[in-house]
Amino acid sequence: MEGGERGTILITNDDGIDAPGLRALVQTLVNTNLFNLQVCAPDSEKSAVSHSITWLHPVAAKQVNIEGTTAFAVSGTPADCTSLGISKALFPTVPDLVVSGINKGSNCGYHIVYSGTVAGAREAFFNDLPSISISYDWVKGKSNLHDFTLAAQACIPIISAVLVEIKNQSYPSGCFLNIDVPNNVANHKGYKLTKQGKSIVKMGWKQVTSETGQKMSSDMTNTDTETSKNFDSSSVSPEHLLFVREVRGSILDHDDTDHRSLQEGYITVTPLAAISQAEVDCRTYFKNWLQSVPELPSSSAL
Repeated sequence: MEGGERGTILITNDDGIDAPGLRALVQTLVNTNLFNLQVCAPDSEKSAVSHSITWLHPVAAKQVNIEGTTAFAVSGTPADCTSLGISKALFPTVPDLVVSGINKGSNCGYHIVYSGTVAGAREAFFNDLPSISISYDWVKGKSNLHDFTLAAQACIPIISAVLVEIKNQSYPSGCFLNIDVPNNVANHKGYKLTKQGKSIVKMGWKQVTSETGQKMSSDMTNTDTETSKNFDSSSVSPEHLLFVREVRGSILDHDDTDHRSLQEGYITVTPLAAISQAEVDCRTYFKNWLQSVPELPSSSAL
């Protein structure tokens, strides 16, 4: 991006190229008339696939019509889509910025590890490109599709400011940004710099029969999903046992972290790196412990 050139943004997500969050983000960016937009997103939902990649077979890319963009639906994961989108194999240029989202459901705390949305941004970070992941705290019964547009509009200043820093060559290379927009986006309290916490929904398993139409509720989306939607139970042999995940409770942060600030109504902005290092007390413990390992008899483990 040089001089007065418009910045180029690659959009991806994990909910699929037809997801309302991605479409609202793209339409909002198109309406600004400030950016060149490329879209490279999964052709179907790929929620909670984390940073998995396709390795053993090709991925298929099909051009689709999204006004104001050049867009492709890809048969891969969010990380695949980012990797392909920035490679110059699909588009003739490398984007200045990658934006992944808007996800239907928050991505805070330990859930960041599971998130395909965050992985879409992390993959760009792996390749030394600035990136942002955006999620909206969708709550079933309270949220509506227009909230995605409000969330996109609330994030435009951050996206624009990041591109200014990129143009000025002053944007830091040591992190990418994870943004979560609160449920009551119309009355949000503004931006707040936060850190990744340890909040997580504790999941268990429940045995089901192939004939039973089961639903599971995802805390990250607050929506019910039919387990049979993407699974043909008729192909399972009778001797197989079937299990579905179920929510068993939550562990929430009480410190000033991403999840707590999001619930307080802030748009949380959390810098992330590729991986998180162990906490200082753990490193101190194992530093001392490792020195004693050669002295311990093998039988002491029994």
